[in-house]
Parts: sequence; structure tokens; C-alpha cells
Amino acid sequence: MDTHTETILLIISILFLVSLFASKAGTRFGVPVLLLFLGVGMFFGTSGLGIQFDNYAIAQIIGTIALCLILFSGGLDTSYKDIKPIAAQGIALATLGVFLTAFFTGIFIYYAVNALFSNLSISFLEAMLLASVMSSTDSASVFAILRGKGIKLKNNLKPMLELESGSNDPMAYMLTVVLIQLITSGQHDAAYGQAVLSFFMQFVVGIGAGFLLGKVAVWLINKIKLDNDSLYPVLLCTCGIFIFSATDLMQGNGFLAVYLAGLVIGNSKFANRRLSLRFFDGLAWISQIALFLILGLLVNPSGFWSVALVSLLIGAFMIIGARPLAVFASLLPFRKTPVRDKIFVSWVGLKGAVPILFAIFPFVAGLEQETALFIFNVVFVITLMSLMIQGTSLTRAAKILHLSDKNDKDEVKTPDVKYEKKVDSEAVPSHSDAE
Repeated sequence: MDTHTETILLIISILFLVSLFASKAGTRFGVPVLLLFLGVGMFFGTSGLGIQFDNYAIAQIIGTIALCLILFSGGLDTSYKDIKPIAAQGIALATLGVFLTAFFTGIFIYYAVNALFSNLSISFLEAMLLASVMSSTDSASVFAILRGKGIKLKNNLKPMLELESGSNDPMAYMLTVVLIQLITSGQHDAAYGQAVLSFFMQFVVGIGAGFLLGKVAVWLINKIKLDNDSLYPVLLCTCGIFIFSATDLMQGNGFLAVYLAGLVIGNSKFANRRLSLRFFDGLAWISQIALFLILGLLVNPSGFWSVALVSLLIGAFMIIGARPLAVFASLLPFRKTPVRDKIFVSWVGLKGAVPILFAIFPFVAGLEQETALFIFNVVFVITLMSLMIQGTSLTRAAKILHLSDKNDKDEVKTPDVKYEKKVDSEAVPSHSDAE
């Protein structure tokens, strides 16, 4: 092994160790762990200790793989029984809520930014692209903070927010990809028709492939007889990656498919279920840390100053304007949902690593460098803003709205991993039990 390879491995191990220690401190002091992971990456990056990393294509590949595994793990850990009472509300937030958040924010960016900042000129589609990149949320990260304080949410808010956060990234991805296609295709009439067709194609194929291939994966895992039980988690991981990539090749949304496949598999009996789910808990952790670190290393904080004011303006509107409007509109058909629940869900619109990952797409797609850099820096600043303002005030918000119960016995303190849930004790420990 050459010295260069050893150095890279040493740096990676140090980054992971520092991140793990940071996560422990963050849980204790109520700071979102995502913010600390990003901070570790930035500290070791160009403006910190000097690690040079500016390859957006590699960052996109690593981030895509990590997000694929995180979503698959989220589906595996989601119980039909838990989400059934609030499934309609969660799906409404994950689809219509994301679309409305992007729409309201895009309109605000186009008119307000162009009117207030004479040095900036943003087209309508660029404004919508920037808004779409930021339209998904990282709601599940709040539960580490709430658990750290021994707080349990009332009114089925926990499964509703976990379902939203586990399933809203595909919608943001579809909006981002479609808008990039429109911008790069010349915006002629045929391009709009093709974009709309592509949007629905991704949605329909993603749902169909996720459900069907999830069923096939369960059959395969139970049918195949592996000599070593430790290989079953590897087989499950392989199935998840295959479902993601195969769906993408069929012009479907791979992120949506892999989440739905995980949901189907996780709620089925299959060989060595307990071992596989425990394996994916750790794999989700690794994917989270890798995703956050790579994004932290990629950013150059010196570029934040030029977009600080416009980012704060857009971020403030998203927090107090776009997100609440989208939540109340999406939950309008559910009249039994209390107003205070809607207010809390609005405040839990945390931004996370996924918007930053999607902000890389304009670079890779070949958008104008200045526009792509502007989008990336604005998204990063708004993510930090959201985590510092919303992420550190969630406990207080839950108490003010009387939505929290002090219940230390029921709450299980677990790492701040997106879509994480306690592994069901009713596992299938062996191949014969699954059949």
C-alpha cells in the first residue's frame, strides 16, 4: 500500500472519529448532529485545516449512494402499523407539501430577489430550481433532541413527521431534475411537454418498481439458501442498490422506488430479518456521516459572505412563510388535525444534507458556473440557518404548544439517524422461520 493511500485512510478515519465524538456532544447539549457533522467537514476543509476537495461529480456519486442506502434503511424501519393512522397526512406533506413549498418560495425568490438586489438577475426557472432544491425537509433529525430531553410528542406527530421526512426527498429530486432539464434544453414548447411527461414517468415507474421489486426481493431472500447467515444483510443491501439503479434505468425515480421497496421488505417476514435490520442501522449511520462530511469538505465558507443577505431573506421566508403555507394547505382536507399540530409541523421544516446534495446537480448538469455556485452557497447558508434557529428551539416549541409529554421510560435514546426506528423484536432469525 502506497503512502498516499495510507494518508487518505488516516484522514477518513480521523474524520469519522471526530464526527462520532461530535454526535455524542450534540445529543447531550441539544444541538442537531447534522450541524456538527457539517461543521467537522468544514473545519477539515479548504478554509480550515486545508483538505482540498472540489470534485462535484465524485461528491454527487458518494451522496447519491449514501442517500439511496439511507432511504432504503428508512423504509425497512417504518412499520405499517405506526403510519397507518396518519398515512394520508404524511403522504400529503411529502408530495403536495413539497411542491407548494417550492412554488411559494420560487415566486418569492423571483420577485423579491430581483426587486431588492440590483446586482442579481434570476430567471423564473432558476428561481424555481433554487426553491425546489430546498423543498425537502429533515424532520426526523428533531427526535434526537426531543429524546435527549425525555420528551414524547402527542397526537401521532412522531410517525407523521417520520413518514414525511422519509418520503419527501423523491419529490424534491423530481422537481430538481425536471427544472434542470428545462433550463438546459432551451425552454421551448416541446421541452415543457417532455418535462411534464418525465415527471409523471418518474413517479409512476418509481411506485410500480418499488412495490414489485420489493416483493421480488422478499421472495428471493426467502428462497435462496446461503451457507453463512452473515451474507443475508449483504444480499438485502444488494437488492436495494439493484432496485434503485434498475428503476433509474427504466426512467423512474430510484429514490422513491428504493424507499417503497424498503417499506415492503421491512413489513414482510424474511430470513435473518433481525440481523439484517441491525446491519442497516449501522449502515445508515455510516451513510449519514459520509454524506455530511463530503458536503462539509466541498463547501468554501468564504463564498458565503456574498450571498449572506439574500440567503437570510429567503431562509426567513421559508421558515415563516412558505413552509407554514404549504403545511396548512396540504392538511386542509384533514379538519380533525389540530391547529397547534399544524404549527409544530410547520416549525419542524428543518433543512438537511439532501438539499445541499441536490445543489450539486446544477454543477454536474453543466449549468452556468456562476449560477450553480450561487445556488449551492445559498442552499448551504439556509441549511445552517434552519438548523441553528429551528433545530435548537424544537423542545421549546413542543412545550409552548403543549405537544410534549415527559416520558423517559417510553423514549429510547438512539443516534440521530434519519428515518431511524427501534428494530422490531418480532424478527425472523433463520431461513426456516421465514418460510
